[in-house]
Amino acid sequence: MSGPLVAVTDHVFANLEPTERALARLGADVRLAEAKTPEAILAVGREADGMIVCYADVTAGIIEELEKCQVIARTGIGVDNVDVAAATRAGIVVTNVREYCDDEVSDHAMALLLALVRKVPFLNEKVRSGTWGAGSAKPIHRIRGKVLGLVGFGAIPRQVAVKAHGFGMDVQASDPYVDADTYASHGVRGVDLDELLSTSDYISVHAPLTDETHNMFNAAAFSRMKRDAYLVNTARGPLVDVEALVDALDAGEIAGAGLDVLPEEPPADDLRLLGRDDVLVTPHVGFYSEDSMTDLQAKAAEQVALVLSGEDPLYPVNAEALGK
Repeated sequence: MSGPLVAVTDHVFANLEPTERALARLGADVRLAEAKTPEAILAVGREADGMIVCYADVTAGIIEELEKCQVIARTGIGVDNVDVAAATRAGIVVTNVREYCDDEVSDHAMALLLALVRKVPFLNEKVRSGTWGAGSAKPIHRIRGKVLGLVGFGAIPRQVAVKAHGFGMDVQASDPYVDADTYASHGVRGVDLDELLSTSDYISVHAPLTDETHNMFNAAAFSRMKRDAYLVNTARGPLVDVEALVDALDAGEIAGAGLDVLPEEPPADDLRLLGRDDVLVTPHVGFYSEDSMTDLQAKAAEQVALVLSGEDPLYPVNAEALGK
């Protein structure tokens, strides 16, 4: 008896060896789509027992044509590109991988913050151009004792809190889904968003992207922040209105920003945000390390293996589709 068919819509990895190893115990036949088009996805996925998706859009139209699929596993945290409601109607479990890059993203958030506060890229360019000394970078302030505000308090910002405490920062967080005991157990003060905006020296954004959080950092939010505050975003690009951010920087309403994500990726060449000394932009790499990529691929495939073995996945997005 042949093993199950698992369709891979697309991927960004050097190869699919971790996927194949995770599915080997089922004797699975792993097939990669030739393109991210609906036609190419259905060519390998229509009769598949499971599907693994990276950036391809798995729409309701595609899901309605899947004849045997039991699980759609996203190689990532967000599932914006999968129609979860359609999958639920079809009885298909959707999974993600929630903690594969917690270390990397929390490290990257801290790296952006430290580079901003210590003005490392700016000073590096000054040295390259022949300027030596601290004069051009003034003012730089001590990090110890500053208040870091975390917008969202899931797994990644909890690691940021640990790292920030190591630098002597006072950490507060705002998350409508977290209770006081959870904050206290991590040595963090829970506050509402308005208080966080007005009292934080640094703000690191870790909120999910929803209708309510879209452009949550807008002109009104920047006007409530400290004039010497720094903003870091390693979550989702559309959480920050980048045009309003530039206006706030030009008006001196905040001191600077470090962004690993943008509303449009890659950005347009004429984006006003680019090329500024008070803004650091990295190309959505916070998730990346060789270790995290191996973990991501293997853990996504393991969710497929669990479901096809009749077991519950570790990371269900629509648990109701399990029928339990």
